[in-house]
Amino acid sequence: MQDSQAAELEKIQLTEIRNAIDAIDRQIQDLIGQRALCAQKVADIKTQGGKVEAVFYRPEREAQVLRAVRERNESLISDNDMARLFREIMSVCLALEHPTRVAYLGPEGSYSHSSALKQFGTSAHPLAVSTISDVFKAVEKGEADYGIVPVENSSEGVVKQTQNELIKTGLKISGEVDLAIHHCLLSVSHDIETIERVAAHPQALGQCEQWLKNNFPGVQLMPVESNALAAKMAKEDPTLAAIASEQAAQLYELHILEANIEDQKDNTTKFWVVGSEKTAPSGLDKTALIVSMPNKAGALMDVLASFANRKISMTRIISTPSVNKKWDYVFFIDVLGHQDEPLLQEALQEVKDKSLFYKLLGSFPVSPLD
Repeated sequence: MQDSQAAELEKIQLTEIRNAIDAIDRQIQDLIGQRALCAQKVADIKTQGGKVEAVFYRPEREAQVLRAVRERNESLISDNDMARLFREIMSVCLALEHPTRVAYLGPEGSYSHSSALKQFGTSAHPLAVSTISDVFKAVEKGEADYGIVPVENSSEGVVKQTQNELIKTGLKISGEVDLAIHHCLLSVSHDIETIERVAAHPQALGQCEQWLKNNFPGVQLMPVESNALAAKMAKEDPTLAAIASEQAAQLYELHILEANIEDQKDNTTKFWVVGSEKTAPSGLDKTALIVSMPNKAGALMDVLASFANRKISMTRIISTPSVNKKWDYVFFIDVLGHQDEPLLQEALQEVKDKSLFYKLLGSFPVSPLD
């Protein structure tokens, strides 16, 4: 009898909670609908009078909204998970204004694809292209509104193809994405003994170098344009394994022979968003530039002093050989702050005056998503 009464009480309590959840869901749905109406009004204002060049995606505005979501979050949900939920709501609402076309190094299932979804949400229109150079070309030609490109990996360093394109392009950096990279060994075969070759992007092969030496010392390594391309190749050849993501395994119906094969477990790749528009200040920004200075003692220190003397923090400096002159180098420098801030404006002008080559890549919000 007591068991029966307890079961009945539990049923009543669960029904009450589920009814409360249903009521909350209706409120959430209604509020999202109201937000969508506001987004549509924004689009109407931006396009009134027949404007065709309106800018709908504002990186600084989205960063401000997501930071506010994190700051006011007092729920059981983590700050980052709450921000990701809002990222999707914002993506859906932005699509009502204007579908954002994003070029990335494909095919579908690549890490560049994952970074595009993280930055723009699943309602963006991703455009897969074959090379990093093609990402820049797609944006320059107007085939995409933005492009997303890998810049640097925490274990393998810079992506040279991206560096080369940044030197040449007229596009501006408008955002950054840090993506945790966990590699899987994928094959259409269930039997690891059948694998004769392993294909992947050169960066991925480097990130898994020690694991491959320990587990496949005699296997041929095949560098290809992207890990997702390697996955597509593996689907057609049981003797070929690919290093790619779990998402790629699902997309191309491959078996995960081994998971998390990267040598460093905190393996992370930084991506940059490139576009044609200058990004306004968000309140917490970075500025990126490229410089080359005279080949004389103290030249680099003199350039960096322009920032240090104004207490401007440098977050990244990378050197790469110049393509114009043997033994000359260009430096990729990131600093905290927006190019429109007076102190940073002074510093940038001073650096420009001291440099043989100077290129401002742009200012962009520090990513609000972990």
